[in-house]
Amino acid sequence: MDALGLDIGGANLKAAHTGGQTRSVPFALWKNPSGLTDALRNLLATLPSADALAVTMTGELCDCFENKRQGVLAILDAVQTATKSETFRVWNNEGHLVDVTAARQSPLQIASANWLALATFVGRYASKGPALLIDIGSTTTDIVPLLDGRPVPMGRTDLERMRCWELRYTGVRRTPLCSLLAGYGAAEFFATTLDAYLLLDLLPEDPSDCNTADGRPATKAAAELRMARMLCADLETSTRQDRLRLAKLVFSNQKLLLGGSFVEVADRLDDDPKTVIYAGEGEFLIRLALKEQDEIPPCPAISLNLELGPDVSRAGCAYAVAKLAAESSG
Repeated sequence: MDALGLDIGGANLKAAHTGGQTRSVPFALWKNPSGLTDALRNLLATLPSADALAVTMTGELCDCFENKRQGVLAILDAVQTATKSETFRVWNNEGHLVDVTAARQSPLQIASANWLALATFVGRYASKGPALLIDIGSTTTDIVPLLDGRPVPMGRTDLERMRCWELRYTGVRRTPLCSLLAGYGAAEFFATTLDAYLLLDLLPEDPSDCNTADGRPATKAAAELRMARMLCADLETSTRQDRLRLAKLVFSNQKLLLGGSFVEVADRLDDDPKTVIYAGEGEFLIRLALKEQDEIPPCPAISLNLELGPDVSRAGCAYAVAKLAAESSG
């Protein structure tokens, strides 16, 4: 059967159909919580119809909500209103799709469980032995240990996962550079990792994307300005070499941070990973971070960008929950 998956984040909405069609659109939930219903309705209208709808989320953490419980319930309300249906199912952090009534009764099990949907789905690519799933998105990085195709995480909630390094709050677009520069730049929200990777030609320009630190486009020219401000300078008082040096330092520090996290999680497996699965728009960073550490021996790597296409990989959690819904209902 056909299914649609929704992954509702605080900064992006992602939808995927089991036929392979996906959409990822920016939506600043924390600025406009009342607009979520219309945003979801518009998003779903761009995708084919389906027999089932499955939902996962991370947007409940937004500070427009008093707490996660309120956030989960508000997001479920928005989905219900947008779809005019109560028959959709919701993914929880125990690895199950539950109906809306059950989701409302246990909202904290619904909060930020999208990583587990992806890990459960991609386990089919590593059905024997220990493995790692590494998913680097715009904002966060998930590092999920697998054994014989099943997720075996130490943590289930964001707090637990951060404590054991299975969740690192760093990504390739939205992470403020001041969090990675340790005093080598201004401690202000002048630029993000997107700007560093634009300057280093590791992410493509997108003049239509203005979800940047200063609201200007995601182009190399605008990134030069944002990077200059990180140096407490501008294009007149800094050189291109200065700005590239800072971008390279960001790249180096993020690789070091994530490489250490990969090793920490891998060390808890019974043996060295036999497979590493890459996902998300930060796949380039996974490859390079693994290459520059020597504690995880080389092993087969599976790229979801190559297996499923970059659009599906970017919306991987939405696609995973759609596939899981279709398979459990078929």
